[in-house]
Amino acid sequence: MITYRGQKFAGYNKPKATPGASKKSAVLAKENGKVRLVRFGDPKMTIKKHLPKHRKSFRARHGCSEPGSKLKARWWACKSW
Repeated sequence: MITYRGQKFAGYNKPKATPGASKKSAVLAKENGKVRLVRFGDPKMTIKKHLPKHRKSFRARHGCSEPGSKLKARWWACKSW
């Protein structure tokens, strides 16, 4: 268990749900020795990744073919889809 700025995480690069927060999920991302708290996802929206059209549209809209660094919310949102 890792504590980072008062929040507990199971480990680095392991997303957790954040009920009641401004974002749906949070992760303590670590890449090349850098550590950053990344929050991502809209808590008011449901994920419908089981629907192929929704999945394809989301991945195209967010540029998931080139998600970039693990220290960005886009990388984690694409990974969850």
